[in-house]
Amino acid sequence: MYFNEMYDGDGVRPAYRALDGWMRDMPEELRTLKQSEAEALFRRIGITFAVYGEGGDPDRLIPFDMFPRVFTDTEWRRLERGIIQRARALNAFLCDVYGRAEIIKAGIVPAHLVYCNEAYEHAVVGFRPPKDVYSHIVGIDLVRTGPDEFFVLEDNCRTPSGVSYMLENREIMMRMFPHLFQENRIAPVESYPRQLNRTLASVAPEKCTGEPNVVILTPGHFNSAYYEHSFLADMMGVELVEGQDLFVEGDFVWMKTTEGPRKVDVIYRRIDDAYIDPLCFRPDSMLGIPGLMNVYRSGGVTICSAPGAGVADDKAIYTFVPEMVRFYLGEEPLLNNVPTWQCAKPDDLKYVLSHLAELVVKEVHGSGGYGMLVGPKASESQIAAFRAKIEARPHNYIAQPTLALSTCPTFVEEGVAPRHVDLRPYCLVGEDIVLVPGGLTRVALVDGSLVVNSSQGGGVKDTWVLAE
Repeated sequence: MYFNEMYDGDGVRPAYRALDGWMRDMPEELRTLKQSEAEALFRRIGITFAVYGEGGDPDRLIPFDMFPRVFTDTEWRRLERGIIQRARALNAFLCDVYGRAEIIKAGIVPAHLVYCNEAYEHAVVGFRPPKDVYSHIVGIDLVRTGPDEFFVLEDNCRTPSGVSYMLENREIMMRMFPHLFQENRIAPVESYPRQLNRTLASVAPEKCTGEPNVVILTPGHFNSAYYEHSFLADMMGVELVEGQDLFVEGDFVWMKTTEGPRKVDVIYRRIDDAYIDPLCFRPDSMLGIPGLMNVYRSGGVTICSAPGAGVADDKAIYTFVPEMVRFYLGEEPLLNNVPTWQCAKPDDLKYVLSHLAELVVKEVHGSGGYGMLVGPKASESQIAAFRAKIEARPHNYIAQPTLALSTCPTFVEEGVAPRHVDLRPYCLVGEDIVLVPGGLTRVALVDGSLVVNSSQGGGVKDTWVLAE
C-alpha cells in the first residue's frame, strides 16, 4: 500500500486542504486549456532538454504537472535539518579523504572504495579549498514512504541539475493560478539565484581582492542542461562562459572581454572533472582551460564544486554516509539511507542474485535512471540479462529494496490520479549553509512506474512549503 500525500483515513491531510476544492471545481475543459498554456509557456521560455544518444526532438519538453506537491512547515524543517547535516558530513568526508584520511584509518570506509574510485582526483590531494568546502551545491534525492518516513536515495555532490525547473515551475504556477498564492502562505523560492551567487562569492580564493568575479562555465549549447546554465547566469547577473572564453596567465584565470582581460575569481563549472583542464586531465578536451588546475591549487581561483567532489556521491560510498555523520559530527543521522546491498561483498551478492525479482539494482556510477533494474517491473528475460551483468562485474552494482514511494495527485488523461514522486532539494554550502524552502519534485507519469527521471519519461511539479 502506497502512502498518499493528500489523503489519509480521515480524508484530506491538512497540507492539501486548500487544494481539494480547487481540484474538484476545475472543469475538464479548463484543466486541458491550462495544461496547454503551461506547455506553451515552457516552450516559449525555452525550458527544454535533450537526451544524449537519442534521436528525435532535440528540444523536448519535460512534462509539467499542474497539481503542486505540498509540505507543511514542520515537515520541511525536519527535512532541512537532515539535509544540512548530511551536506556538512559529505564535505567533511571530502576534506578528510584528500587529507589525513582518518575515516579510512579508523576502518569505517574501505580504502579501495575511495582510492580506486574513478571520481577520486589525485590532482587535489593535500589541497584545502576555501572554507574547506568541496561540494558547494548538494542535491539530495529523497523519497517518502509514510507520514514521517523519508529516505535518501542518493547524494549529488558534483553539478546537480534541475534547479531551473524548480524556479520556472513556481513562476508558471503563479502566472496561471495567482489566486492560489493569494489564498495560501507559500514560502518563496525566487531567492535561490541570489543565494547561490552569495554562496559562490563567499568561497572566493585567498588572492581575491575586492568584489569576487563569478562566472558559470558551460560545455556549450549542445549540452542537455544548457538552458539551466544560461538561465542561472541571467538570474544571477554573471557571465556565462565556455572554455575558449577563459585563459590562464600568471597566477590567475582571465576572461576575454571587449574591454580587455578581466580576472575571474570563482568558476561555477557545469562540466565534468575530466574536461576542465587538458594539461591535468584529458589532453584531448576542447572544453576546459589549460593550466586551470595550477591556478586553483595556488589559490588564484575557486572551482565550484571542487574537482574530486564526485567521490562522495558514488553509490558504493553512499552506504557509509550515516557513519560519516557519526564520525565527523558526533551526531545521529536525521535522515535514513535506503537499506543497501553491495554486490562486491560475497554474502550481499548471493542475496541479490537470489532476490532479483524483488529488488532495484543500480550501477555504482549510473545516473538518470539508466543502468538499473526494477525487479518487480522487469520481465524474466530482463532479469536474466541483468543477472549476467552482475555476475560479470559484481563490484559495479548495488541493490536496494523496492520502496513504496509516496504518491501525489497528478493530472492525467483520465482526470486526477495518484502518481509516484521524489524530491531533490538544493543545499548551498559556503561560508553559511542555506536551503531554499522547496525543491524539484519529479513525478512518474506512467501508472505504477517508480522511475521519475525526465530521461525516462518523468515529469515535474511545483513544490510548496506552507509558511507558518
